[in-house]
Amino acid sequence: MIGAARAPIIGGLRGSRATSLVSNNSPLPRINRTLSYPNNKNKKHFLFKTPLMDALGGVFVSAAGVSAAGVSTLPCDNGGNTNVFAMSPCLLKISKGDITKWSVDGSSDAIVNPANERMLGGGGADGAIHRAAGPQLRDACYTVPEVRPGVRCPTGEARITPGFNLPAFRVIHTVGPIYDVDGNPEASLRNAYRNSLILAKDNNIKYIAFPAISCGVYGYPYEEAAKVAISTVKEFADDLKEVHFVLFSDEIYNVWLEKAKELLQA
Repeated sequence: MIGAARAPIIGGLRGSRATSLVSNNSPLPRINRTLSYPNNKNKKHFLFKTPLMDALGGVFVSAAGVSAAGVSTLPCDNGGNTNVFAMSPCLLKISKGDITKWSVDGSSDAIVNPANERMLGGGGADGAIHRAAGPQLRDACYTVPEVRPGVRCPTGEARITPGFNLPAFRVIHTVGPIYDVDGNPEASLRNAYRNSLILAKDNNIKYIAFPAISCGVYGYPYEEAAKVAISTVKEFADDLKEVHFVLFSDEIYNVWLEKAKELLQA
């Protein structure tokens, strides 16, 4: 289903006008906010109201140059190894590293922040992303309208901001479920990935990097989370050039890698 027409707003200098982007499978009015980008004057931010749309399906295929197991190992941007799974026409890349240092081109790339509902920073990857981006990121998040007191991004939804001091151009903020609290954690986690990918498509993002959403203090079992993450990404293979999972721990990295082999090479 397609929502209201896009209203592009171009920014990048101090005092430019910007709009918060929202993906929650329901139309919302455009909210204009004034943001300052003193450390990023060379960046142009194209922010506009997202249309609502169905995710496009994609088919994973094998490609020449992969190993007998269907995986090739290439250097990672931040010093590790990247395992590459061929899609059509996209690539899925799984690496171990620091997501705050990830970038492809600085103009059509985005990292996903596993935020809390307040969107004002927290622990783990959320706190690391806020520290690396600088205080402008918190300022931008603060301008996102609350949907109810203390909640800017409900569980399973997504919002987008500039990347500020991060090497990636944009940050897509999404809230994963608390596994033992959420009534349907699988649906909520799938929505978090899907709504992030919808925002990426709507904003002409071609390269996106995810952490393992909800696999920290939110307690989502790694194998279950990997299945949801990889199967959801598969739906968007036609919309992106590359989807990355940049994972901090060896245990999560190994689970993601094995699950990708199971799901994508069957």
